[in-house]
Amino acid sequence: MNVQEIRAAVAAVRDPEIRVVTIAELGILRAVSVDGDGTTAVTITPTYVGCPAMDTIRADVRTAARRAGATDVRVDTVWSPAWTTRWIGEEARAKLTAAGIAPPGDVPEPAGAAPAGTRLLPLTVTATPPPAPACPRCGAPAEQLARFGSTACKSLWRCGSCGEPFDHFKEH
Repeated sequence: MNVQEIRAAVAAVRDPEIRVVTIAELGILRAVSVDGDGTTAVTITPTYVGCPAMDTIRADVRTAARRAGATDVRVDTVWSPAWTTRWIGEEARAKLTAAGIAPPGDVPEPAGAAPAGTRLLPLTVTATPPPAPACPRCGAPAEQLARFGSTACKSLWRCGSCGEPFDHFKEH
């Protein structure tokens, strides 16, 4: 059993709600290791509490690890540090845009010191909403149609120029 091959197989698991990106590209996959008893341990962090895709992701991770040679697979979920859209790389953002999904905007790194192994979540209380995403098709400004889109982690927008509706991956 080769842990690098298992990690590569698990990293290639596609997000079941956003099929153009993998769990590694989204930053959901945290670690793959083999315990002393030979159990393959895969560590993941959900994009948010209650994400309905997590059961499917866990099943797909187990299947991918077994196909790569793991016999006993354990999928561990860790909540700290909490997942953030800062973990989505540029390549994944480009894939989202190419698929007609506006990628999340920049989220500032929270200020201050956090306890070891954790991170501070920024809490912004303001009457000013975040800036509207640009249309992933033509780049024009858009208007929000609904706070939730095709999945709870996305909102629904319509381009002010071409009129096309599109999902926007929410920042957090």
